[in-house]
Amino acid sequence: MTTSVLPEEAADRFAAARQVADAVLFEGYVLYPYRASAAKNQLRWQFGVLVPPHWGAGSAEHSFQRTECLMEPRSGARLSAELRFLRAQRRTVQRRSPDGGFETVPELELPDRVLFPWDEGVEERVTLATDVSKLTGEGVTVPFTRPARNETEPVHDADGQLVGRLVRHTARIDGRVRLTASELDGPYAAFRLTATVENTSGWQPDHAEADRAAALPRSLVGAHLLLGLSAGAFVSMTDPPEWAKTAVAACRNEHAWPVLAGESGRADVVLSAPIILEDHPAIAPESPGALYDALEIDEILTLRTAALTDEEKREARGTDPRAAEVIELADTMPPEVLERLHGAVRALREVTGPGPAAPDTLAPDTLAPDVPGVRPDTPWWDPESDRSVDPVRDRITLDGRSVGAGSRVLLRPGLRRTDAQDLFLQGRTAQVEAVLHDVDGGVHLAVTVEGDPGADIRREQGRFLYFQPDEVAPLEDA
Repeated sequence: MTTSVLPEEAADRFAAARQVADAVLFEGYVLYPYRASAAKNQLRWQFGVLVPPHWGAGSAEHSFQRTECLMEPRSGARLSAELRFLRAQRRTVQRRSPDGGFETVPELELPDRVLFPWDEGVEERVTLATDVSKLTGEGVTVPFTRPARNETEPVHDADGQLVGRLVRHTARIDGRVRLTASELDGPYAAFRLTATVENTSGWQPDHAEADRAAALPRSLVGAHLLLGLSAGAFVSMTDPPEWAKTAVAACRNEHAWPVLAGESGRADVVLSAPIILEDHPAIAPESPGALYDALEIDEILTLRTAALTDEEKREARGTDPRAAEVIELADTMPPEVLERLHGAVRALREVTGPGPAAPDTLAPDTLAPDVPGVRPDTPWWDPESDRSVDPVRDRITLDGRSVGAGSRVLLRPGLRRTDAQDLFLQGRTAQVEAVLHDVDGGVHLAVTVEGDPGADIRREQGRFLYFQPDEVAPLEDA
């Protein structure tokens, strides 16, 4: 049986989940600082790597993924499946020699980039669609082959002269996808769906010491499955209904974990990924683009990337087209987009519902000077944005004394013991620098320890120590 084209409705159903699936596919593809020479990029692709079985037997990686989940298909329902993975396409760099030939070199410098040997990721898909009724018994098995190929790409300098070429080699990959279903006992008309993805490549290493780099071109990298029902629903594996809990606990998932995906509130699509996700995972709306770094933090990575030297950026641009896009993204990001990356407290949105109109949509005169509120021209995280609080002038009462910026206090953190480092400050005196209020109504005192030689630097940078009121005692002000 050969791969098939997904029905149009299935492709549309998967589209809503594809943004998260793309993040899974390219997780760890290229890490900051996005250069081939960086130590972090010498060991890539830690998730969902299905290696050839003859190599994986002695490694910590595996040649297969097994997904099991429950589904409640309606009569006549069809199941669509899409396996997605990357092939590691090995790229070597060659310089044109004086005699017109080419020689392999460790790097090739150009005015705008530096080209290095590198493994590029080429996306592959295997799709199939079948009636759920055909999945019982032996089920449906789809073998697939991606043949080896070699390609060359000429490299020209700024004057259009041929100075070298890139040689790309892609190894052959063989695999199969198998889908089976068995009906559960009981009155619920539910099925256990089993989906297995295997690397069946016959490649064997030339010697017992062959490393991971030799196996990667024959591996399925970032492998994951999208599963969709034309009629009916899947059962959540993390929050199943009471009747399904026993059956869910009996499901066996190996090297992959299925979650409900796509639009929130729907249960007709499952994403089975090599990393643990929650139901209906989503990309943060503030994220301006893919950064490919494992566990990425958009704001930090964007700032660090923008701060790379020109030479480092040249190397990153020559490492991979996707790395070049990251450099371009960081260099051209407008300030207002960067500001959005500073943070969002989504849990509050879930409790309070949608907030008021954003400050920049309000006319300047909608906030009177004497009315507490957010200033339209001040970032939300700046203390000056809220007129109802003033860290420098606010004061609180402790043991009948007024305490605020400039007050002296005795530190006694032993009451809470939330930080072992605080014990070293027991009995030390400190100066209050600010009184801060958090979103839950809590009060925190920002202090500098008296006698600290770095106190002036802390004040300049705003890097204080923080204590709650019950962790200090007021002293006479100097």
